[in-house]
Amino acid sequence: DLAVPASVDKLLSDFAQRFHQIKTPRKLLWKKNLGTVKLELQFEDRSMQFTVVPVQAAIIMRFQEKPSWTSKALATEIGIPVDSLNRRIGFWTSKGVLTESVGPDADDHIFTIVDSMSDVNKNSIVNESCEAFQMNEDEGESSVASVEEQLKKEMTVYEKFIIGMLTNFGNMTLDKIHNTLKMFCAEPSYDKSLQQLQSFLSGLVSDEKLEMRDGLYLLKK
Repeated sequence: DLAVPASVDKLLSDFAQRFHQIKTPRKLLWKKNLGTVKLELQFEDRSMQFTVVPVQAAIIMRFQEKPSWTSKALATEIGIPVDSLNRRIGFWTSKGVLTESVGPDADDHIFTIVDSMSDVNKNSIVNESCEAFQMNEDEGESSVASVEEQLKKEMTVYEKFIIGMLTNFGNMTLDKIHNTLKMFCAEPSYDKSLQQLQSFLSGLVSDEKLEMRDGLYLLKK
């Protein structure tokens, strides 16, 4: 449900349309909240580069339209809950890109872009925001680790199938492993995404059970 900026949405739409023309009848369905975004932010006295998740990119790009937003207005514009916005926007305040101040409504803070470092308001609550962000980051890392552990546990049942395939075929691409598992794994049925499979195979490579050469997976010798 993430509402990306119109300029980005048009690029995605144009790409999907071109893909459909070339790959008919296949179509792309964008999951706009997934992936990473590389950004270069240019200010009066500095430029900064970041790699962030899409919601963080959507947040900061709204400040091209106007220099200040209230948390409620910005959350509505992006299409996410206010509490989620407050967690995500902490990244930008911690980097000194935005300042946070209390508005007329104590629950509706005001965020302002910092065009010049000399413009930073010393009365802002940046330090508090940084501390809150750090706490949320710790919780987020714990949550991500938990999800990764759960995925690894679920994927382990397919490990013997993967080892068997590579024993028979010698080497296989990610797509071929994915499609073969979908075709032949009936019990338990294989319902993982290509990205989840790639993450699991990377773990097997790290555990030195597999090797990857030129885009092909093979058993570690």
